[in-house]
Amino acid sequence: MTDDGLTQAELFDVFSNARRRRTVRFLKRQNGSCDLAPLVEQVAAWENDTDPDDVTRAQRRRVYISLYQTHLPMLEDHGIVEWDADGHSIDLLPSESTFDPYLDRHVDGQRAWHTMYASLSIGGVVVFVLAWLSVGPLSVSLAPFVAIALSVAVFLLATVHHVSRRSGRLPVPIPGR
Repeated sequence: MTDDGLTQAELFDVFSNARRRRTVRFLKRQNGSCDLAPLVEQVAAWENDTDPDDVTRAQRRRVYISLYQTHLPMLEDHGIVEWDADGHSIDLLPSESTFDPYLDRHVDGQRAWHTMYASLSIGGVVVFVLAWLSVGPLSVSLAPFVAIALSVAVFLLATVHHVSRRSGRLPVPIPGR
């Protein structure tokens, strides 16, 4: 049971739909409040892997109808948003951090940070073991420098990760996206 009175099963049910997850993520980016039109544009863009300016009328309409008739009322019924159907305004309720584990992490091309940390760790262990075993140009005397280099690399990765989470986007472009 969460602080909001929702069970984990209810949260899984609510966030089992990508449109509802995307709605909450968009609201978080908008500081918890927005009108329906920009939400529809962005959700349709994410679903069609396109820019919001390139969303067609039909794509926008499909998203609008489902958000208006199904998803926003469900989010409101569960106390996640406050939805004014007449004024088309949506407000994310204060307990938004409860929902973080249930939201898509790669909606907008963000990196999989756990993969980067794991890769750095595995690579570091391999280099450290090679230095410890004095394989190739590496020697035991280089092990402390390898450890320092790995520590600096982890610190830099953690800093980039922190900055990207605070800004809601990556500080550098991702090649190939």
